[in-house]
Amino acid sequence: MIRELAGGVASGLAATLLPACGAWATGASEPIAPRSPDAPLAPDPWTLEPGSPLLSPPYGLPGPFEQDVIRRAARPPAMPGSGSSQTPLADLHGSITPNGLVYERHHAGVPRIDPDQHRLVVHGLVREPRIFTIDDLLRFPSESHVYFLECSGNTASEWKGPSGLPVQFTHGLLSCCEWTGVRLSTLLDETGLDASAKWVLAEGADGAAMTRSLPLDRIAERALVVYAQNGERLRPENGYPLRLIVPGFEGNTNVKWLRRLKLMDAPEMTREETSKYTSLLPNGCARQFVFEMDAKSVITRPSPGHRLTTRGYYAVSGLAWSGRGRIRAVEVSADGGATWLAARLVGPVHDRALTRFEADWRWDGGPATLQSRTIDETGYVQPTREALVAARGLNSYYHYNGIQRWRIDANGEVRNA
Repeated sequence: MIRELAGGVASGLAATLLPACGAWATGASEPIAPRSPDAPLAPDPWTLEPGSPLLSPPYGLPGPFEQDVIRRAARPPAMPGSGSSQTPLADLHGSITPNGLVYERHHAGVPRIDPDQHRLVVHGLVREPRIFTIDDLLRFPSESHVYFLECSGNTASEWKGPSGLPVQFTHGLLSCCEWTGVRLSTLLDETGLDASAKWVLAEGADGAAMTRSLPLDRIAERALVVYAQNGERLRPENGYPLRLIVPGFEGNTNVKWLRRLKLMDAPEMTREETSKYTSLLPNGCARQFVFEMDAKSVITRPSPGHRLTTRGYYAVSGLAWSGRGRIRAVEVSADGGATWLAARLVGPVHDRALTRFEADWRWDGGPATLQSRTIDETGYVQPTREALVAARGLNSYYHYNGIQRWRIDANGEVRNA
């Protein structure tokens, strides 16, 4: 049992959160009539004929019954090339996001870049400015790490109260991959740093020339210049052929289509760190250069769009993450936060990566309110929405990490309410 968090673990929840075994039920299809274990098992149609031939297609795709597990946009783009699409978190398992489902956020569309012509310039406060080709980078020692990537505007829909949206549109600007590339510090060793260099400006090769200033002392040893995700080269929408990965920092700092790194003694104060990606506080001041994504968790199953059809046991499952380190613990409540129980952390718990959790719950057929909260290795506890509003007001948009509630009605419908 983990140490008590605000509210603690009470014995009342133990009556409804129990170890058991059973199947997950949704309203997606008609229930299949159970077969008698004594009856002979008839062959299914697909066992009576050969299947698809080898290399059909040559690049593997999900099966036809998974065609609805796709990225979706919550709203039409404000202008051509600008917008975002969300990862279908409720339909994924484990903690790694397939490349074809990694969320998107673009400011000027996806550029078509010839990797043989692409260059990365490292200049500014360095002793020897360098221009690197992709082949140059492939010659350096590589590293592979699992990190989450989250847009700073993820869950912004919940600032002013429950949006009614499903988890794909509330939390779907979130993905987690194994990233492979070269440490930023390796490239800086090649160029040599001037003692006055304190910041680095990262610039992308897209039509928006996305630029962000980053504090060198906080990222040099962790940041990666990557060319691969989940074992294959980057997808075009995810930065092909080169992007920056800054573990735990807000998504926009992980500049895609990376073309330039400029070493500086102070931040550049670009559009993306002045008029954008800052948050207005109740006193009129703005939070600027808030890089790390705070600890957050969400239950992905059950979540809005699911319907419970059978009373009894369910494994409540979800994801937890923190931009400041590893997840230490997750608690789940079935009564709106009156009582809490420790969840299991499933699979590896990586630094600054998505962590899968599960909790045992027995549904009695009545209304319930499911929610989760996490604590990271720094001791930070995920706050309630009310606590966030008290601290930051209602004019904020970025870095919302409040506890998310899902209501379950007596008919089994799950809602964001």
